[in-house]
Amino acid sequence: MFNKLILFVSVLIFFSGCKNKTVQLSGTLLNPISGTYIFLDELKSNELITDEGNFNFKRIVKQPSFYLLKINENNFCTMLFEPGEKIKLTAAFDSLNNPAYVTGSPGTVLMVEYNRRLMKTINDLQSLSAIYRNNIDSPDLPEVINRLDSLAQSCLEEINSYTKQYIDDNLSSLVSLIALYQQVAPNVYVLDPGEDLRYFIKVDSVLYGQYPDYDPVISLHQQVQELAARYEYDNSLSLVAGEEMEAPEISLPTPEGDTINLSSTRGSVVLLDFWASWCTPCRIENPNLVEVYDRYHKNGFQIYQVSLDKSKEAWIRGIRDDNLGKWIHVSDVKYWNSAVVPLYKINSIPYSLLLDRDGKIIASNLRGDELKSKLEALFR
Repeated sequence: MFNKLILFVSVLIFFSGCKNKTVQLSGTLLNPISGTYIFLDELKSNELITDEGNFNFKRIVKQPSFYLLKINENNFCTMLFEPGEKIKLTAAFDSLNNPAYVTGSPGTVLMVEYNRRLMKTINDLQSLSAIYRNNIDSPDLPEVINRLDSLAQSCLEEINSYTKQYIDDNLSSLVSLIALYQQVAPNVYVLDPGEDLRYFIKVDSVLYGQYPDYDPVISLHQQVQELAARYEYDNSLSLVAGEEMEAPEISLPTPEGDTINLSSTRGSVVLLDFWASWCTPCRIENPNLVEVYDRYHKNGFQIYQVSLDKSKEAWIRGIRDDNLGKWIHVSDVKYWNSAVVPLYKINSIPYSLLLDRDGKIIASNLRGDELKSKLEALFR
């Protein structure tokens, strides 16, 4: 599955959906070779470059989609088209991957910026390799190797941190998917699927809710499920050594601005639910929460719902549209930078914990019929 998704990201399959919108791409290649073809997307459509190096494309794009603008398999620029964009690009004929000028496509600009930062790291690592080759016969080679290893590790840590911040800053964009699979050398990835699985899960959590029918996103979702199983990833605060663990305190404001502590719900059986208005699976589950709340609230059942929304207006609108106003809602409206994310080790939503009357965790991620059966047993 990992190789399958790499193929998706490398070839950037075109997907058709939603209503038709035209993307116009025009540009100039500097120092072109007359008679050479330039290609756009995996369908091998092409246009001849004029002697002046100018080209023009029009494509119907029905949702944000990846394209390759390429001369050949080793000389291409990855682009993110969004419906209605009018894009202009200028690049040297022999280095499409580093265009001198791009406008009209914010997603493409973001990917170009990332690629430049990545190329700096690659060049730095190649410089270290050159130093090693120049000292191969030196009596000080062991010391040189130790120093170079330290410098290389520093380079890798810097690009790893930069990539994670880039993903956090652009989590709702498809550019975050591309960032997951960048390499500094063949089969040497910036992010490791094992050590950095949290970021694969984070990107999947957002993009799968936004683009559930887009093939690269579907493949990411399938791969994340396989990776989580392979690395036995635990996405919850669970029972430790067979003993029930007390849920950490949460103190966040309501939509009205009043702070309500999680501990204030002691004495009730509480569903601690993490969600967001932008999360499609969360919205699908909300009617089930309304049903169980109406059925068991009189028995001492409460819901304490924490939003990872990034706008207060969207959060309030989600509460209203899904008829969730009966229970407790809190949020710092900081998206994935919310204080609850590291506190509860949240890597994807929806995510929930069921707490007993003493605030101890007795179950996690119960949804639909599973939640109904658990509550029926508790309030029997």
